[in-house]
Amino acid sequence: MHYSVLLKESIDLLQVKPDGVYVDGTFGRGGHSQEILKLLGVNGCLIAFDKDPEALAYAAKTINDDRFTLIHASFADLKAKLTEIGINSLDGVLLDLGVSSPQLDTPERGFSFRFDAPLDMRMDNTQGISAAQWLNSAEETELANVFWRYGEEKFSRRIAKEIVKRRETQPLETTTQLAELVASVIPYREKGQHPATRVFQATRIQVNNELGDLEQILADAPKLLNLAGRMVVISFHSLEDRIVKTSFADYTSVDKLPKWVMVSEESSSEYKVIAKKIKAGNDEIAENSRSRSAIMRALERVSVKSN
Repeated sequence: MHYSVLLKESIDLLQVKPDGVYVDGTFGRGGHSQEILKLLGVNGCLIAFDKDPEALAYAAKTINDDRFTLIHASFADLKAKLTEIGINSLDGVLLDLGVSSPQLDTPERGFSFRFDAPLDMRMDNTQGISAAQWLNSAEETELANVFWRYGEEKFSRRIAKEIVKRRETQPLETTTQLAELVASVIPYREKGQHPATRVFQATRIQVNNELGDLEQILADAPKLLNLAGRMVVISFHSLEDRIVKTSFADYTSVDKLPKWVMVSEESSSEYKVIAKKIKAGNDEIAENSRSRSAIMRALERVSVKSN
């Protein structure tokens, strides 16, 4: 079963206006989108994005609503895709980052070491290179850097060296092969965590350009917000959350002038952080363990300065 993490809290933070224009950047199985649609009036509009063809197929079967548009693309393409359909401003943007439960629980997608399956890991499996293709072609230095940077894996160099050695005689093709390789070279296990967890996370992030996509939408979306418009982001690991936190801080910062500079009025930011590090409650964690690592932050546009 798919749960939309922090569902009520995120929708409450959006403060949906009946005639507003909203973006759900990560449709998934539509939990957040359906709640937004319930709050929209007849003139409201919701545009959703998803890379995954299975998400589009699910939407086609479950949502029949003239106020709803689903675009098969990364949310990184938000600005260009909205321009194509004549939208240049928004009242809210919601992102629920990371991999979805259906992706993790479908063996053939190759996201999880719980199943013996082809090493794919692409959120859009109609394009791009698979995890297996990247693991079998990347230089040893690149492999080590990705495992360290995106997985914070202490034994990144050791794992990369072993991958390069083994693929000379037998290319990596399955999740089990990768999981067993990693387990064989890591000298000890972290309590409660499979030894391949960090490598699988790092490989998935690399294959899908997850952090690059996040940086792009954070550069574009806040600038499209109308007055009182809000951007709500739910992240699931420290790398994502650090990017969101830093970006929101940059939007709310004000250039400091020297004390001796005479100004007619004090400078102020167009944006305000309205939610910091909100986490799931005990009841939600008990029902859905994935929500334990979720962190939600929100940004609001509080003024629009003329150029």
